[in-house]
Amino acid sequence: MATIFSPSALISSSSSTTPPPPKPPVPPLPSKPHINILPTKPQLTKLTTTLAATALATTILTTTPTSLADSSSPYHIYYGTAASAANYGGYGGNSDKKASAEYIYDVPDGWKERLVSKIQKGTNGTDSEFYNPKKKAEKEYLTFLEGFRQLAPKDSVLNNLALSDVDLQDLIASAENVKSEEMKDQKGQVYYVYEIDGVGAHSLISVTCANNKLYAHFVNAPTPEWNRDKDTLRHIHESFKTVG
Repeated sequence: MATIFSPSALISSSSSTTPPPPKPPVPPLPSKPHINILPTKPQLTKLTTTLAATALATTILTTTPTSLADSSSPYHIYYGTAASAANYGGYGGNSDKKASAEYIYDVPDGWKERLVSKIQKGTNGTDSEFYNPKKKAEKEYLTFLEGFRQLAPKDSVLNNLALSDVDLQDLIASAENVKSEEMKDQKGQVYYVYEIDGVGAHSLISVTCANNKLYAHFVNAPTPEWNRDKDTLRHIHESFKTVG
């Protein structure tokens, strides 16, 4: 007698013997990507400002400061040593004029120095002289005489200066007006100040005593140049002083 298999039994049997399908492999977790985080606009502004400030500070620290007076002033300082005729030209003296200066005054830029001869220095005591190359009669110069401990009366001093200066004699003789004044600086040093208004020329003179010497600083100009340059000429007249 044939055995009848039930389909359900076949299916059941088949189901019980067939292994389950394999599980698909689990993919590995993706690694975290490297993200470049760009600075935001406020951060960029702050960074730019910081770099600019650093560059500016470096420039300031490495740049040699410039003297405003030197760059903007139309004058330069002359240092006079009032050396005797025997030591004229630096023989037996200090070649550094600034270190051994006895007086100073301002010189307009562009003016030329006239070299003083030993004869001039020995006869009338001229120590230094500068002139305007456009008009040589417009000039400033200094004379000195040794052996003076103090100033004599104002009139006597001016007359004595004229004894060795022919141009000054002529100017005084033809003067329309002569002004004289006594002034003191911050240290109490006395200066005689003269202003001579002549027919064809004008003169400003400043006289003082120091270092057992009498110093006289002259600023001369023909009348047309005086009228044109009086501010400059008054400035260099007032810049004279003794030092040391």
